[in-house]
Amino acid sequence: MNKQWTIIFALIFTLIVAIFAVINVRSVEVDYLFGRSEWPLILVILGSVLMGALIVFSVGIFQVMKLKREIKALRKENETAIHKQEDTQLADLNDTQDASARLEKKD
Repeated sequence: MNKQWTIIFALIFTLIVAIFAVINVRSVEVDYLFGRSEWPLILVILGSVLMGALIVFSVGIFQVMKLKREIKALRKENETAIHKQEDTQLADLNDTQDASARLEKKD
């Protein structure tokens, strides 16, 4: 259900940006580091939205990769802890069996 709401909000946002861009069709002057040019405002708006989406997507991918790395490390740590616990339980069981065997020999 959460993904459906995300898609609905994305479509609404896209529709609002498209309407806003179509309303603003006059030319504007854009300054670059190396010069100036005239561009239709619709292209400036759509380009800005696409650049913003690209930045958000890149940051999201970075976060996902970071979380996957953390999950992998935690799983490895968990497996190590489980193996240590199993070894401890096995050692305790062996000690108990040895103690039982010694008691039986004394009797």
